[in-house]
Amino acid sequence: MALKQVIEIYELLDSPKVNGQKVASLLIGRGLRNVEVVTIEGERGKTDSIKIWIEGINGGNAPTLGIIGRLGGIGARPHQIGLVSDADGGIASLSIALKLADMKEQGDALPGDVIVATHLCPFSPIIPHDPVPFMGSPVDMKSLNDHEVDPQMEAILSIDATKGNRIINERGFAISPTVKEGYILRVSEDLLRIMEYTTGRRPRVFAITTQDITPYGNGLFHLNSIMQPSTATRAPVVGVAPTTESTVPGCATGASQIVDIEEIVRFCIEVAKQFGTGQCRFYEEEEFKRLVELYGPMNHLQTLGGRK
Repeated sequence: MALKQVIEIYELLDSPKVNGQKVASLLIGRGLRNVEVVTIEGERGKTDSIKIWIEGINGGNAPTLGIIGRLGGIGARPHQIGLVSDADGGIASLSIALKLADMKEQGDALPGDVIVATHLCPFSPIIPHDPVPFMGSPVDMKSLNDHEVDPQMEAILSIDATKGNRIINERGFAISPTVKEGYILRVSEDLLRIMEYTTGRRPRVFAITTQDITPYGNGLFHLNSIMQPSTATRAPVVGVAPTTESTVPGCATGASQIVDIEEIVRFCIEVAKQFGTGQCRFYEEEEFKRLVELYGPMNHLQTLGGRK
């Protein structure tokens, strides 16, 4: 159970005065030592990038999982008061770090390292999007990827509120197929299994398209930013999407479902446990190798392409 940690993080972030240093102080006070905060300046403002390393028992001898909280911003002040729906990725990722810190303090360290990254901006812009408005980011996507996607991450869970669409309309969360180096691969059976165990329901998968796995800035439609980490790494990436039955704007306040976020936290922690022991695979390595042999590399989809 991680409800306590989710509530703690929610209450901490629900303020115009919150910043990366306040979050870092909480995590350090709970036993974590390796917490990095960097302020990134952009054309539309600034945000605090925060990265947390939670060391496992076996350290470099076990796989390292990356968990990225994707979002435009946690608040849309002065247009909106309070945490916006788009903050779910930040809330979930930081709650995971806090829960892992508490577990480690009690003697339940994970086998492998976990790296958690997100960013915090209580004053983000709102941008038009169909069917409902999105939260924008004060800095560009490349800058966020540069800070959040770490070379040590051997697989990545990317958590991003995915409510402003008609693609997946179930309350809770859904996962994506695995994306690796421009290929959309089959959905991981191990992740489906863990999702069944942690939710007690049938697993839910949301659809992604080729456009979704290309970088922002190419003028193409994207479902949202959930798959953007896949454009900046060779590691396999899976989206973890907080979802709703109704279409909810990213800039809506009072729209974060604490119980759903807690399910995501437990799911990601169970994935981290099993990934560190080799019991959870994001993709089939031999099948991916065969794909590349047959059809060639698709890394060009990780770039802005040959624009004319």
